[in-house]
Amino acid sequence: MAVDYDIVIIGGGSGGLVVASAAAQLKAKVALVEKDRLGGDCLWYGCVPSKSLIHAARVAHEVKNGSRFGIYTNGPEINFAEANGHVAKVIKAIEPHDSPERFRGLGVEVIFGSGQFTDKETFEVNGRQLKARAFVISTGSRAAIPPVPGLKEAGYLTNEEVFSLQERPNSLAVIGAGPIGCELGQSFYRLGAEVTIIASRDQIMPKEDPEAAAVVQKEMEAEGMSILTKARVKSVEVVNGKKVIQAGEHEVAVDEILVSAGRSPNVDGLNLEAAGVEYDKKGIKVNEKLQTTNPRIYGCGDVIGGYQFTHVAGYEAVVALTNALFFPFSKIKYEVIPWATFTDPELARVGMDEKQARERYGDDVCVLKQDFAGVDRAQAEAATAGFAKIITRNNGQILGAHIVGPSAGELIHEIVLAMSNKLKVSALTGIHVYPTLSEVNSKAALLLKKQKFAENEGLQNLLTKFFDFRRQHNF
Repeated sequence: MAVDYDIVIIGGGSGGLVVASAAAQLKAKVALVEKDRLGGDCLWYGCVPSKSLIHAARVAHEVKNGSRFGIYTNGPEINFAEANGHVAKVIKAIEPHDSPERFRGLGVEVIFGSGQFTDKETFEVNGRQLKARAFVISTGSRAAIPPVPGLKEAGYLTNEEVFSLQERPNSLAVIGAGPIGCELGQSFYRLGAEVTIIASRDQIMPKEDPEAAAVVQKEMEAEGMSILTKARVKSVEVVNGKKVIQAGEHEVAVDEILVSAGRSPNVDGLNLEAAGVEYDKKGIKVNEKLQTTNPRIYGCGDVIGGYQFTHVAGYEAVVALTNALFFPFSKIKYEVIPWATFTDPELARVGMDEKQARERYGDDVCVLKQDFAGVDRAQAEAATAGFAKIITRNNGQILGAHIVGPSAGELIHEIVLAMSNKLKVSALTGIHVYPTLSEVNSKAALLLKKQKFAENEGLQNLLTKFFDFRRQHNF
C-alpha cells in the first residue's frame, strides 16, 4: 500500500512538536495535525504561564516581607491585570519557537482541524485522507471536572481560563491540592486574594513524600492561606452572590472556584475504535515501546497517562519517533524521572520514596537527611525551611531523593545525573562552591559515611588505639 507520509502526528503540544521537528530534520515526510494552536497546554495553559505568574507573585511576596532584611515599604500595590500581562508577554516571547511558520520552515506540513481515524491506517481531517507508515497520538489532556452537584451551575475556572483573568477575585477556593492547585493557590494569595485549598486526602500533594509535603503546607499556612484536608467536596451553590462549597465538615464561601482535581486524556472524537486503539479513562494504552494496540500507531505525553510532565512528554516523543521511523527496538525507561512543584518552598523528587524503597529492599535502605538550616547560604537568604533526603542502599546505590526548600527544582538535577550514570551517593560529596545551596546535596551524601562509621565500633576502637599509640610514642 502506498502511503503519503512517513509519519503523521496528531496533536501539536510538547510531545507532538518534538516528534515533528526531529522527524523533519531527519528528512522524513511529516504531517502535523492540530485542532487549535501549536504549543499545547505547556505554552498556553500550563508550565509557561504558571511559572510566569508564580514569579510575579514571588516578587510581591518579597516586597511585602522586605522588613525581614531591614527594608521597609508601604506594602506592594498590586495591579492584577498587569501581573497577568507579564504572563502574556512571556507567552508571546516563547510562542515563535512553537509557531506554524517555524515548523513549515523545517519541512513539516501543518494542518489545522479536528480529525478522526476512519480505519487502522487512515486519519481524516478537513475531508483529506492521510495515510502514513506510522502515526503518533499526542493530544494531551484537560482538567478533569469532578461530578459535584451544583458546580457546573455555579461556574468555575480551570487552568485554561485562569490566566486570562483581568480582575483578581477577592476570594478563591481551589478544589484539589496537587501541584497545579498548590502553585496557583499560593500565587493568587500572594497577589492579594484570600485562598482556601480543599484537599480530599490527609495531605497536600499526595504523590510526594509526606514529610516534604508537610513542610510546604506549614509554610503556606504560615503565610495565611487556609488548607482543608480530608475534605471531599459534596456540593456547590450560589448564595447572595457567593459560591458556597460544602467540603467534608466545612463550608467555604468564595467569589471564584479553581478546579484542579486531576486530568483527563484528550481522546474524544478521534474514533480510536476504528483504528484498533484501546484506551480507558486514564488514557491510551501503550507498551514499553509506546506502541498502542495498533502497532502502527504510537502514543506519547499526557494522553497515555503516567507521568504528566512536559519533560517526560519530550522523552517519550524521542522513543516514539525512533520506533515509528526506523525499527521498534527502543524501550521507555521510567526509573529516573524527576519532577518539581514550584511552590515556595519548592518541592522536587526523583526515583523511589522511602516506603517504596523499603517494600523492595527491606532493611537494605539508608535515609540520608540534611536540613537547609545547616546550609550557610540558606541561612544567608533566610530560606531555611526544608531539607534534602536521599534514599540509598547500604552500598551507596541511590534509589531516590526528595528536596524541599529553596531552588529544589534546580538542585535535584545533580542527583538525577548521578542516578542516570549509576554513580554511588559518594559521588555527590565532591567539592561544591561555598556558599551555595548545592551544599545540601553534598552534606546529605556525606551522612552515609558518618552513619557507617557510627555503626562500626570495631573501626572506632581500632582508631582510638592507633591515635593513643601515636601520642604515647610521639610517632
